[in-house]
Amino acid sequence: MSRRSWFNYCLVGVLWGLPYLFIKVAVAPHAFTPAFLVFARVVIGSMILIPYSIRKGTLRPALKHFKWILLYAVLEICGPWLLISTAETKIPSGLAGLLVATAPFWATIIMSFLGDKTVWHSTRLAGLIVGFIGVALVVGLESIRGHQNIGAIAMILIATVGYVTAPTIMSRKAPGLDGASINAIAMVITGILYLPIAIKDFPVHRPSNHAIEAVVALGIFPTALAFALYFTVIADFGPARASLVTYPNTAIAVVLGIIFLHEPITIGIVVGLPLVLIGSYFASRKTTTKS
Repeated sequence: MSRRSWFNYCLVGVLWGLPYLFIKVAVAPHAFTPAFLVFARVVIGSMILIPYSIRKGTLRPALKHFKWILLYAVLEICGPWLLISTAETKIPSGLAGLLVATAPFWATIIMSFLGDKTVWHSTRLAGLIVGFIGVALVVGLESIRGHQNIGAIAMILIATVGYVTAPTIMSRKAPGLDGASINAIAMVITGILYLPIAIKDFPVHRPSNHAIEAVVALGIFPTALAFALYFTVIADFGPARASLVTYPNTAIAVVLGIIFLHEPITIGIVVGLPLVLIGSYFASRKTTTKS
């Protein structure tokens, strides 16, 4: 693997550690609604990615696969972004980042259903079990102790399944397409779908400067830049291993939540986080079969 591949991998991991903080600030009381945030995010992202894709000459070829990009938009953006933004009105940003770290766990299961039987290798199976225990501990401890909203936790987990399903479908049904072009079209689709809701939810009073800045930063860095790079990471590492970028972003999300939002370090996170990360690592490891 080249240095550039690893640089892109690490950069995406860092960029995707940022949105949980930005979302938390953007959907604070008297700021933006989750639906309006999704709309604003895709408008900013598409304003960057569309001109970039046109200049590269990759937008028109991507349009030939519109039906798959439409499905991608629903599974990767329309549903997950609303679910996560809504959930973050009820749970800490660090916990949201931790739950998204289960992505390699779900990616491994999905790849198994698609024919990758190496998931049943003893090492990967052990990873699945450990990861599942970690998720169960996070969800169970946080819910039983009454500190977190089980519905919000479920929203994050559903969004995470969408996150890993969408790029897997694209890499199989339309391999080789430019990631920036795919996401530019997907964001336009999402913007059109969310426009009526955005008009209804347009802020009556001006949100705080922090909320506005969070939306702009969200649209530029973890949206336009990270999504443009992610398909390069998938091409280099494969869908299951590429989903391991959730490792660094989990740590970043937790740390940013503690520093800037003064979020507590809970028992659920302390106990469950190591198991989720360890389990996801082994579940996503590439195995070799003896001939």
